[in-house]
Amino acid sequence: MTELPTHLRATSDAYDAVVVLYADLARDLLDGAPLDRSVLAAFADLTRTTGAGPVAELGCGPGYVTAHLRDLGLDVFGVDLSPAMVDFARGAHPDLRFDVGSMDALDLADGALGGIVSWYSVIHTPPRELPSYLAEFRRVLAPGGTLLLAFFEAEGGPPAPFDHKVTTAYRWPIDDLAGMARDAGFAEVGRMLREPGAQERFRRGHLLMRAEDPRARIRA
Repeated sequence: MTELPTHLRATSDAYDAVVVLYADLARDLLDGAPLDRSVLAAFADLTRTTGAGPVAELGCGPGYVTAHLRDLGLDVFGVDLSPAMVDFARGAHPDLRFDVGSMDALDLADGALGGIVSWYSVIHTPPRELPSYLAEFRRVLAPGGTLLLAFFEAEGGPPAPFDHKVTTAYRWPIDDLAGMARDAGFAEVGRMLREPGAQERFRRGHLLMRAEDPRARIRA
């Protein structure tokens, strides 16, 4: 991987430094989150209907969501910026593939994927940089492929930074993020907002999107 921009290096270093603690905290998060599991199940169902290719969890961290997607019947692999997180994920899930990489410059061919899950992984991206990430997601997704974005919802107003436990992150109004994804070539399939749980600070947003076929857009 080439030299990282400053904000990506800071994020990678921050997660490298807390890999064991973070992995322990994240281990059982899906167990107590039935709505989160339901949106992952919906993503899996939608992705299976296309048969367009494998699924990538981008920003996979310790690999727990990657393994959950495998258990839902998907052909899935994980990508993360943090080498320490990838090492942990490989050790915890030796039957799965995990690669070190950046979400804005994926080592994948155009249209190689049938689905992408970004599970609270674009949250550290400065707002000005996010369109380039969504454009990269669209590049590597086959037409009709499914994108799932999970994020902290801002409940109105502009994208707002907050003091995430690892490094600075941003909350997004769900309509703004959906509009940005549409501009990148995605059509919204559905959305889910849920209120914060007992140990959570912010409302959680989830967007399910389809990668549009650019030829169909031209014909329309």
